[in-house]
Amino acid sequence: MSSEAKVTFVTSNKGKAREVEWIFKRNGLPLKVFYSETVEIQSEEISTIAVFRAMQAYTMLRRPVFVEDAGLFINCLGGFPGPFSSYVYRTVGLRNLLKMLEGEERSAYFKSAVCYYDGVSAPRLFEGVCHGQIASKPSGTKGFGFDPIFIPKGKTKTFAEMSSEEKNAVSHRGVSVNKLCRWLYKVRQQAKEGRKNG
Repeated sequence: MSSEAKVTFVTSNKGKAREVEWIFKRNGLPLKVFYSETVEIQSEEISTIAVFRAMQAYTMLRRPVFVEDAGLFINCLGGFPGPFSSYVYRTVGLRNLLKMLEGEERSAYFKSAVCYYDGVSAPRLFEGVCHGQIASKPSGTKGFGFDPIFIPKGKTKTFAEMSSEEKNAVSHRGVSVNKLCRWLYKVRQQAKEGRKNG
């Protein structure tokens, strides 16, 4: 990969795209977003889903790509909805999920798996976790998905009440995408050094 080449983030989620663009900009790295649905395999592991989708995205575009898969894991529900979070959000919804938690212990965590694949090296995974709890009612209008009901550990606001800066500083996606950015920066620096010494 050349030091100036844009990596492509493949997603169908505009909310994710906004967050990833914000993080890349803060890291001073160029990014291209390609909106597309990729087929999701059924798996208990979001990292397995991310690897499959990254390879599929590369096959479609034939250039360096990455995808991100995430899930909300609620401890009293045995980790549900986990890798099925987007499906549960669309079909069950926030309020029905909250009803399932009435009188229950509300600890939960979000997990994010970013997978980068360039068709040359093995897929690279970058993961992030954010622990917290489920709020008693939805609150906030920012973000997307389960953001209005998740309060990160040590905070009093839901993700949906936070600014981009606040959320990305603590979120699962902030952790995983920043790990990718640090790795990309290192690869680009090595490419520049290689050209100088070549």
